[in-house]
Amino acid sequence: MARRKKKTPCPPLALWLVTFSDLVTLLLTFFVLLLTMSSMDQSFITRVTVQPVDVGQLQFKGAGRISIALEAVLELIEEPLEAMNKPQRIKDLLYPDQDLPPDVSRSTLDENLRVLRREDGLALVMTDTLLFPSGGSELDASARQLLDQIVPLLGYANEPVLIAGHTAANEAGQPAGDRGFALSAARAEAVLAHFVRSGLRNEQFSLSAYGDTKPLLVGPDADPAMNRRIEILIRTTRAIGSYS
Repeated sequence: MARRKKKTPCPPLALWLVTFSDLVTLLLTFFVLLLTMSSMDQSFITRVTVQPVDVGQLQFKGAGRISIALEAVLELIEEPLEAMNKPQRIKDLLYPDQDLPPDVSRSTLDENLRVLRREDGLALVMTDTLLFPSGGSELDASARQLLDQIVPLLGYANEPVLIAGHTAANEAGQPAGDRGFALSAARAEAVLAHFVRSGLRNEQFSLSAYGDTKPLLVGPDADPAMNRRIEILIRTTRAIGSYS
């Protein structure tokens, strides 16, 4: 009688692999969800708040090879703390001597242009000496040329931008007792209109008009000229969950 072959017992199943594979699948799903939410945040990050009259919708025409100077500025504004250590470097990169308007000297530019760190990004602060006549809100040729120098920066950065208008107390052209809201709003709108006409997206910008309620300098020795200003805030730092 033939002997029956003894069956070899099956090795125990590695059941832990099933649990491990489920965990890996869940982690993969979680990271895909995070990536999707991040993409949604970027698409809804900007909202237009004010639309100037008679300004068309244009596309930024900054296509082509980016300059070394502009690339350096873009790297600096992504790190506001580092940028604050090199404000003069940013000024020199944005406004080389050969590109200054004929009636704006290097000393005038340095005195009336500041680079300031804000909670949500970096602000280029330009006084009305560079942009507007006393009590007025119309950009002259030199002002437009100065603003043109930062159009590529805003276009390539592609970050939300807040244009804030400020006036000084008792500024020329303001009625007695007026806080300057109308004048500061008109100036901010003039800057926005110029940027949009230069090809930047209207949706990238929002406006604020503070009048004389937020002076940059205070005290008896403060120069009121620094309070009559436009702040162009590039919002490179946004709080988590924020859409504006």
